[in-house]
Amino acid sequence: MQVEEITAEGLQRSYKAVATAAIIEEKINEKIEDVRKDVEIKGFRKGKAPAALLKKMYGESLHGEVLQELVDSTLRDHLESTGHRPATQPEIKATNESFKPGDDLHLEISYEILPQIPETNLSEIALERFVVEVEDKAVDEALESLAKNAKNFETKEGAAEAGDQVVIDFLGKIDDVAFEGGAAEDFALELGSGQFIPGFEDQLIGLSAGEEKNVEVSFPENYGASELAGKPAIFETKVKEVKAPKAAEIDDELAKTYGQESLDALKEQLKERLAAEYKDATRGLLKRKLLDVLSEKKDFDLPKSMVEPEAKAIAHQLWHEEHKDHDAHDHSHGEIEPTAENVELAERRVRLGLILADIGQKNEIHVKDEEVSSAIMRQARQYPGQERAFFEFVQKNPQMMQNIRAPLFEDKVVDFIFEMAQIAEKPISADDLRQEIEKLEEESED
Repeated sequence: MQVEEITAEGLQRSYKAVATAAIIEEKINEKIEDVRKDVEIKGFRKGKAPAALLKKMYGESLHGEVLQELVDSTLRDHLESTGHRPATQPEIKATNESFKPGDDLHLEISYEILPQIPETNLSEIALERFVVEVEDKAVDEALESLAKNAKNFETKEGAAEAGDQVVIDFLGKIDDVAFEGGAAEDFALELGSGQFIPGFEDQLIGLSAGEEKNVEVSFPENYGASELAGKPAIFETKVKEVKAPKAAEIDDELAKTYGQESLDALKEQLKERLAAEYKDATRGLLKRKLLDVLSEKKDFDLPKSMVEPEAKAIAHQLWHEEHKDHDAHDHSHGEIEPTAENVELAERRVRLGLILADIGQKNEIHVKDEEVSSAIMRQARQYPGQERAFFEFVQKNPQMMQNIRAPLFEDKVVDFIFEMAQIAEKPISADDLRQEIEKLEEESED
């Protein structure tokens, strides 16, 4: 099929092509001969049925098959001969709308090519990496947090306060009739835990042991038990004991609570955990600095076919974040027009994606299958008991596989750039690190 250029402006390319009726007929006849040897038709020996009869029987379906193969082979040969790499799937359409068997097929092929990315001298990139030492103060604070989480409750005199635990008997009624599952004795409830329906725990604050109260609440509209959802209820409640929280002692017993043999072993574990957290955080900041540097490379055009859908996706995501009461899977809100800020962010993402992909390709950076498998298994652990099903689902879903592979590839390219770049280390405190992270978050929100 002959291909002739129509447009070559910027990244946009369009071509016209013609498949003559004679070529189409020739391909159909070749198909007929291919299937003829295996076809059995009553009245004819196997493989001896007349071609005219076969064409009458199968010609329509073979016509569509031949057209698709001609289109596919034409596009493949065209891209090989030009060396073009389309930014997105090329658009192919027939320009003779009244096309029918026996006619020439006129096609138009349109796409944007990926831009040529200017060479980046990675060794000239200068970055600053923060280094944070784990201080004893941070370990002590982590120990105190663990002790609070492992708190006990001790009986106290006086009224219950938020954070206290009350031991109660209660009986729930709707329209003065007790309902199933609405009663308990000697139930230990931490006030402020949100364990009970909204409003229940707040009404127990200020009560002392021996006092009784009818707690009036309404079940939420989306309550799990449909027979109770949205209905007002009264809980006849008696406070039998009030207990104040007391943090666990920071000793070997606390360590055993968290699976360590001694307090020293627990401290060492906390120190390793904090060091890992600092390392991840400082790497994240360093990566952001690198991406900021790379995003300043604006000396190449961006394919609109990549920027526009990305901007729409950003606008769509932000709309749902702003309308949290809206079902995330309900897309009946109509078209959401991207803002200038959405487009700017989309351009940054596309630009960085192209730059990182170019660096990865030129330096033969690849993600191994076993690396992808490990990443899938890490995600699968979020679904206990369904790990295998999740793994198999992802493997059969190309888009999910790409969503897992893409960040792995990006991180490998980023690590490669780190090795090539000039990186100076700057010691900072954990507090300074937190401030840097907060500053970055604020910049991301602006």
